[in-house]
Amino acid sequence: MPVNEANRPLTTVEKAVAVLHVLADSSGDVGNNEVARRSGINPSTASRLLATLAQDELVTRSADNGGFRLGPRLVELGNAALARVDMRQLCRPHLVALTEATGETSTMSVPYEQGTITVDFVQSPSSVRSVAEVGRPSVAHATATGKVFLAFARAAGALPPRPLPAYTSRTITEVTALAAEIDRIRARGWASAEGEREEELNAVAAPVLRGETLMAVLGVQGPAGRFGKRALRSAAEALTSHCAALTPR
Repeated sequence: MPVNEANRPLTTVEKAVAVLHVLADSSGDVGNNEVARRSGINPSTASRLLATLAQDELVTRSADNGGFRLGPRLVELGNAALARVDMRQLCRPHLVALTEATGETSTMSVPYEQGTITVDFVQSPSSVRSVAEVGRPSVAHATATGKVFLAFARAAGALPPRPLPAYTSRTITEVTALAAEIDRIRARGWASAEGEREEELNAVAAPVLRGETLMAVLGVQGPAGRFGKRALRSAAEALTSHCAALTPR
């Protein structure tokens, strides 16, 4: 049966992973030749792999004996992965509570390079409701979660490139207007979007922070006819309370 090229492992990556496993299984520093022997890799190839991994601190070379060990960058990557898993588990009860309190759909999103992406949600019990979707990315200037990203995950002034596309007649398309909106969001601690990505969809969102790092964004969204300004503000108060409970003191 032919191997699907898209699923074929990359030999170099396999060898790098084998090197990392050798170091992970070792109690002390391991020399190049020993890494090569344990992993079954040619010594010259092992040397190049170790040098490459060391450039990004995935492995560290001892100044005393020239041996290698796992590097501090792996701890950082592991902590980042655990934080995402932990945040989803930690946020889930708050999503349930938010939906119970508001009657609307609550969402959890996490930041990535260009915005946020939904990773969990609790659906509204109403027959007419906003439908969330895991894996759906935000639009930075036209959604509540996207605005939270701009306000808390990026340096001041790092706004989306011009022009800002209009999704509805209410979408903010002027960079100066968006910058002023981001300033208000930073000051009050939450963002809203009223018919800005979809005509009949309103939403509020607030950040979950660890220090100055945006770990997650909680949101509540619902049909505009039911989830109006008063309901938005009430939901924002509940959101900021739940986000504060998730923020380490």
